[in-house]
Amino acid sequence: MRRLRVGSAGGSKANASGGRGIGARIRGVNVGILDEQVLALVFRALNWDPQALCSVARVSRRLRAVAERVLWRELCVSRAPRMVSALTTGPSASSGRVGGGWPALAKLLLFCCGAAGAGVRGHFAPVSRFSKTSGRSFLSRRCGGDLLYVSDPCEHAAAGAAAADEEDVGAYRGVFRGFMRSRTRACLVGGRAPLEPRVRCPYCGARVWSVTAAGLAPRSACRRLGAHEGRLEYFVCVSGHLHGSCWLARLSSSDGDGERERGRGGEDTDSDEDGFTATADSDDRHMEL
Repeated sequence: MRRLRVGSAGGSKANASGGRGIGARIRGVNVGILDEQVLALVFRALNWDPQALCSVARVSRRLRAVAERVLWRELCVSRAPRMVSALTTGPSASSGRVGGGWPALAKLLLFCCGAAGAGVRGHFAPVSRFSKTSGRSFLSRRCGGDLLYVSDPCEHAAAGAAAADEEDVGAYRGVFRGFMRSRTRACLVGGRAPLEPRVRCPYCGARVWSVTAAGLAPRSACRRLGAHEGRLEYFVCVSGHLHGSCWLARLSSSDGDGERERGRGGEDTDSDEDGFTATADSDDRHMEL
């Protein structure tokens, strides 16, 4: 019996040693696949293609964790470096982090959420431009110290009964820096603005306030968008993502030329904007994170 135990112990040691060797080889393979620097180099060569990144993030939990921690952040930096720098620095910023996480910010940069009330579906946005000057037009005087980036409106033909008015729908989105410490949030909470029961943030899934219903939407927002007075609505979620829609005023052909040069509201574009093309072949694809 003793010999059996000794032999068994020796065999178990050999098996354990062999198991460690196999485990080491497997871990070595996994390290190569999951190495953050290797993945960053691969996606840099792919120009940070968001569709490829979405596919890789679905492969396993480990790859998803690497994507959320590193790859989505690098995609955001590659598309909008000045905007990311502004959002992650300053007294109200959260030490290099963004509200809602990097995947949500990447989706906000690359995805137009559409306008549900006008029958406009969300879609992949191949070209976008965000600016702080646009953002200031969406802040009330009480909240003028906040930093908000807002996109140019993405224009769509209205669907269904709304199309009879022959007006275009503008969908836009944006993001606050350090929303938890912002004056806008303080006004919403202090004014006991209710969270919307049926609307969720299209970028992070969080609950939202209606800025319009709370009386914090200034008239300058309509002017900036080129929208009819009072015919806009926008929401901000608890993570600081903004989205909304408006009915755009018709422009003459001469107005259209000036709008393309200066921005739809007729104001000169500013030096703090970030404009980018998502990918060379993005077309009109949906984006799922």
